[in-house]
Amino acid sequence: MLRQFLAGSAISLCNITIHAMVMTLVVQIAQRVSEITSTRPALRLVAVMIGAVSVLMAAHVIEVIVWSTAYSILDAAPSGNRLVYFAFVNYTTLGYGDITPLKEWELLGPMTAMNGVLLFGWSTAVIFEVLRKAMTLNSRLQSFNNHCRSR
Repeated sequence: MLRQFLAGSAISLCNITIHAMVMTLVVQIAQRVSEITSTRPALRLVAVMIGAVSVLMAAHVIEVIVWSTAYSILDAAPSGNRLVYFAFVNYTTLGYGDITPLKEWELLGPMTAMNGVLLFGWSTAVIFEVLRKAMTLNSRLQSFNNHCRSR
């Protein structure tokens, strides 16, 4: 059991590191794009959100691949199975149950799910914050434009 916790914790830490780096990148890019002056603030908002969500989805795919690679290295699932699919089912907590881990690695599935839930929540928080900041900037720009027009 200790071996499962150590392996799952190491894989989770690897994914947390990947997610932290991607989150930093998403926030920096969103800030830069939001600072661009535009006559179409709604279009800028759409661009910021599409970019942020697309990058975060790519990060989650990479993190699933990390889990599937670990399953392969640890020989944690029955041979011949589609490990990326198995990792996705666990990571997203979909839980079809059509592929199950080997008995000696049965805790990796729940640890994968826990990691996925936490990282999805983190992504959701960042998406909300990027949207909030972009909308605040749009509101400020709109107020400024209205003020300039009234003069």
